[in-house]
Amino acid sequence: MIDQEQVHKVANLARLELTPEEEEQFTTQLGSILDYIQQLDELDVSNVPPTTRAIDVSNITREDELQPYPDRESILNSAPEQEGEFFKVPKILNAE
Repeated sequence: MIDQEQVHKVANLARLELTPEEEEQFTTQLGSILDYIQQLDELDVSNVPPTTRAIDVSNITREDELQPYPDRESILNSAPEQEGEFFKVPKILNAE
């Protein structure tokens, strides 16, 4: 299904330097993988819904809770420039 020349070409495109022994090894391994995929193609999956994961997962992160930073003044004082209670940054949009 795949020959050593194809493995050499893909390795070259991926900028991998493979020895002839490695090319032969990868040819055998990739051939086995492609044979297995061909076996999977023979299965009838017309009644199987598409999935993105083998098992269901849920979001286990905590809810975000807005909390003011306790030492806001020290952060503002460490900024190069400030305007009132905000950081002052250079204007990056022009009027054009």
